[in-house]
Parts: sequence; structure tokens; C-alpha cells
Amino acid sequence: MDPATAPHRTADFVVIGAGILGLAVARELLARHPDASLCVLEREDRIAAHQTSHSSGVIHSGIYYAPGSLKARLCVEGARLLYEYCDQRGIEARRNGKLIIAAGEDELPRLDELERRGRANEVPGLRRVGPDELTEIEPHARGVAALHSPETGVVDFAEVARALAAEVEAGGGAIATDAGVRRLNPGGGTIRVEHDRGTTDAGFVISCAGAWTDRLAVAAGAPREPRIVPFRGGYLRLRPERRELVQGSMYPVPDPELPFLGGHLTRGIDGEVLLGPSALLVAARDAYRPTRIRARDLADNLAWPGTWRLVGRFWRTGLTEIRHAASSRALVNELRRFVPELDARDVLPGPAGIRAQALDRDGRLVDDFVVHRTERALHVRNAPSPAATSCLALARVIVDEAEQLA
Repeated sequence: MDPATAPHRTADFVVIGAGILGLAVARELLARHPDASLCVLEREDRIAAHQTSHSSGVIHSGIYYAPGSLKARLCVEGARLLYEYCDQRGIEARRNGKLIIAAGEDELPRLDELERRGRANEVPGLRRVGPDELTEIEPHARGVAALHSPETGVVDFAEVARALAAEVEAGGGAIATDAGVRRLNPGGGTIRVEHDRGTTDAGFVISCAGAWTDRLAVAAGAPREPRIVPFRGGYLRLRPERRELVQGSMYPVPDPELPFLGGHLTRGIDGEVLLGPSALLVAARDAYRPTRIRARDLADNLAWPGTWRLVGRFWRTGLTEIRHAASSRALVNELRRFVPELDARDVLPGPAGIRAQALDRDGRLVDDFVVHRTERALHVRNAPSPAATSCLALARVIVDEAEQLA
């Protein structure tokens, strides 16, 4: 993106946030309203700076999510649309498959429930495999049973975001970086967007600001919950000479009480194999280094009743995640349950990402997508994984709702 692009002073639509979802929303708006003026405002000096470019790049197939939920419907539809989009744009998206592995007999009931969900969600190609077939798919994996999802794949989501941005600009939209939004002031038939590069008077605003959306929403009059609490996910990397241990993606059977999928192994689109992530509650919404503290973020975490209720319910899990974040050996030992050949000497430090996770007052981690309305604005309050997979389908839903309000 051209850093010199100036924000519009007036626009029919303003989209806040140039991550993959915000750009997909901007593209959808221009596809439906080609004569409209549109401006995307991004707080960082580049697009796709946060969650979009800090994940393992997995295109999820829709196994995990409760049948009937937005996540379930939009993940299955979104994966199909994303593969089609990548084919059209010449972006490599590799269907290298995924195994969800039950390491012991005690995990079989939860695997059964995942299979039920996956079939209810009409996940393409999903099937149950036994120990022998499991090993045929992933020669170094071990388990008593697994679900195989051949349509799960990997892509560089940042590359997808760049393609979306190019379409937005080709359609006449402007993408302005270094334009963090401070507040929204509706009135007089427009909504004034105050940002770091001035003001923009808009007809309608859609906020896809990730970890910062809740603050903008509450300041604009939306409910105080859910609040965003940042979880840092730290990864390890397999040494190049040990990458043959992993062909596609291998996941554990997750804890049904939590929206996290557990430590896994994924061969990315670049051939790199990532192990993790951990899930560590941190004191900054951009704590890519776990020691980073931002006073306002820390204060918000501590002041929110849901934080303390979450810690009270899951303190044992929290201690495990602290151990995984602090010790590569601890994380490797966890993954050895289904890849026994793994050794702590096989890994190197890897990247980290921040999951902008919505948390309600009762300490419940909000699992589905959440969108709130205020005057002349729509706020995406919760869009964690699989939002990147679902971005094109989710953008349609968001724009549908915006058109009802605008």
C-alpha cells in the first residue's frame, strides 16, 4: 500500500481495520456499491499487521463448531470461497489435510462428538480412521483413532489480504495507514470518524479493528460486553532436517470447555513446520513479546470481572499454558503424545500471535462471532479463528446487516 494515501475527508463508507476481514468487507461493499466512495483506516503502518499475518495459516474445514452457529456455517462456506478466490488470483492454497488424533481411549467420546459436529456441518470428505490408516496418512503419528479432514489446507493469509487490498484500490477505495481511529461521533445524518490523520465524515462505518474493536464500540454506545482480552500464542519451529515428521496438520482432541484447539503441528505453505501455540493471557493487545505491558490494557484486564472468573475456573489450565510458554520442552512433551519421535532438540524458537478473544462478564470465553450496532455503525466485537478462513463469507453477512441499517 502507498503510505502516502490520504484518508478521504468524506466517504459513503469507512471500514476500520485493514486486516483480512476488514479488507474483505471493503471489497464486498464496493462489489455491491461500485459508485460509492470508501476509505479503509488502519492504525498501523501496513495492512495485515496483526492476527492476519501471525497465525499458522490453516484453512479450517468447520469440524469444531456447534451446528447452527455462525462459525459452523461460515467456516464451511468460507473455506470453499477462499479456495475459489485463491485459484482465481493465482495464490497458492494447499489442501494438505488434517488429522485430529485421539491419543488415548479416554479421548474417544470427545472425538465422537467432533465427528457428530463435523457431519452435521457437512464438512467435505470427513472420515474416521483407525491406528493403521492414521499412520498411512501421517507416518510418524500415533493414536487410537483420528478424524481425517482432507479439505483442511494452508495459505499465506497476508498474501490473501494483499490481493483483497489491491481489489479495493482498483475499485476506487482508499486504504490509509497510520490512521488509528480515536472516536466515532454520529450526528447530522453522518458519522464523524476522528483518526490520527484528521477526520472523515462517513455515511456508515464498519469496525473490524480486531483487538481494539471493543473500545470503539463501547465509546460509540454499544454494550460494555463482551470485552477483548488478549491471549498470546507462541509457536516453535521444527529444524529443517526434522520437517519430515509432519506432512500436513496434526491436532489433538480439544478441551470442549475452551475455544482454543490445543497445541498442534502444521506444515505451512512455505514448508515450515510450526508447533503450538500456547495460549497465555497477556498484559498488552500487541504483546508479541510476552514481557510487553501496556498500562491501559493491563488495567482493563484487571478491572473486568470476567477476567477473574475465567482465572478462577481455569487456573490449572492457565498454569499449564504458562509452562508451555516458558519451556519448549514442556510443549514438545505435550505433542509427543501423538508424535512420539519428537524431541526437544528438534525445535527452534518460532513466531507468536495475539488472539483477540472476547470475554463476557461471567468469565465465559465467547465462542461465536459477535456483531453490535450503534448509530450509523456496525462493530465486529468477536472474530477469532476461523475468521480468516471465513472472511469472504463473513464479509457478506456483515455487509448484509450494514445494508439493513445504512
